[in-house]
Amino acid sequence: MIEIKGITKKYSKVVAVDNVLFSINDNECFALLGLNGAGKSTLINILSTGLLPTSGTATINGFDLLGERDNIRKIINISPQESAVAKNLTVRENLELIASLYGIENRRSKIDAIIDKFALKEKENVQCKKLSGGQLRRVSIALAMITEPKILFLDEPTLGLDVKSRKTLWEIIKEIKDNLTILLTTHYLEEVEFLADRIGIISRGKMQVIGSRDEIVNNCKTDNLESAFIMLTEEE
Repeated sequence: MIEIKGITKKYSKVVAVDNVLFSINDNECFALLGLNGAGKSTLINILSTGLLPTSGTATINGFDLLGERDNIRKIINISPQESAVAKNLTVRENLELIASLYGIENRRSKIDAIIDKFALKEKENVQCKKLSGGQLRRVSIALAMITEPKILFLDEPTLGLDVKSRKTLWEIIKEIKDNLTILLTTHYLEEVEFLADRIGIISRGKMQVIGSRDEIVNNCKTDNLESAFIMLTEEE
């Protein structure tokens, strides 16, 4: 679904992403791990067409990242770290706005289904500024899902949420992840172990390792993902 071909991103003398090369499979949840400033958000911004690489490219569902950006935008969506929810609108009004902008057919039934899937029925007519942090994150991902993307980028989807809100959102993501490709960034290792099929650990812009949780732990000769992560990022 996604094939990344030597992507590099430089800001003056700073190399944010350094010749990254890997693939993400169809209907896979791929977790990208790294410390702050490791290059995770930069790579997601490039793959979601928000930023051009300095060099390299990628193919996304067969479309070239540099030459077919409009085609890519039709099959992807993103739930960013900073929620794009319109706080003065209700949950339903936010979904209606996005559905209208994308020209979605049968929007009423699709909005009803999304509201049910994300457990927002009791809040559908509440202004989003009155929602909790966990409810806002659910709305943000619901807005990305209403367009029925083939690829969903989740950038720190549970950042700042309490334990209960995180687990609620994990269950929702787990339910939807079998029907689309997800690229997930997070700082919560338990989130990765719950959701991810494979993991990539990036440090100083370079991809250090890619594999399943067990493969990474075994290769690092540790007994848990946290120890492997620390080992692979200790130079930072």
